[in-house]
Amino acid sequence: MTELAGAVWRKSTRSGGSGGDCVEVADNLPGVVAVRDSKDPHGPALAFATGSWSAFVRGLPQRG
Repeated sequence: MTELAGAVWRKSTRSGGSGGDCVEVADNLPGVVAVRDSKDPHGPALAFATGSWSAFVRGLPQRG
């Protein structure tokens, strides 16, 4: 299991501005990008290999 204790979380720029549907991302860990729900910061988090996360982000539709 990946250790996320040193994760530095930031709110995703793709999250809504109303404070409701927020995703936080931690990309300061070697080889791992972690994602969690900001409403439940002590709950579960998903961890992705950096290459997999980069491919996912590249596949997102562009905001207009």
